[in-house]
Amino acid sequence: MTESDSVEPKDVQRDWYSVEEAADYLEISQPTIYRWMKQGILSFYKVGSATRFSQEGLDAVVQKTTGQREAEAVASRCAACGHSVLVGGKLQGTGGLYFRPEKTKFWVFSEALVPTRCRVCTACGYIQIHADTSKLKRLSRNREEPTNDLPVD
Repeated sequence: MTESDSVEPKDVQRDWYSVEEAADYLEISQPTIYRWMKQGILSFYKVGSATRFSQEGLDAVVQKTTGQREAEAVASRCAACGHSVLVGGKLQGTGGLYFRPEKTKFWVFSEALVPTRCRVCTACGYIQIHADTSKLKRLSRNREEPTNDLPVD
C-alpha cells in the first residue's frame, strides 16, 4: 500500500485503549471486557498480540435509558433548534391524524389508533408530532418499550 492509499489521514489521532484502560474507561471489570469481546458486543483491534479498543467502539457500548421526566422535558423543547416556545395546534388533513402501531394486543375493546398532537417552534418553524403514550402502552402486546424498527422501503 502506498502512502496515498492509506486508510486514515495522518493528522487524525485515534485514542487507543488497552484492556485495562478500557475497563477503567467504562468502569467495569476486565472479565466483562473479555466476555463482551467473545460475545461480539465490543469491537476490538489486534495489533500483533496486543488487543486495542477505539474510543468510538467503547462509547458505542454505552446505552442510555431515558426516564419519563427527562422525556417530558425534552418534548417541551424544539428538536431542531432547542427553542423553548412551542405553539400547540392540530395537523389537519381530511380527518385527524393518528398513529397506528404495527403490532397491538389482539383482544382490545378500543380502536388501534393512537391520537396525536403537534406543536410548531416559533423560532425555526419545525413541526413536532407527539402521540398519546398512555394509549400506546395500553395497545402494546407486552409492557416492554416499543422497538425502533422502521420498515425499509
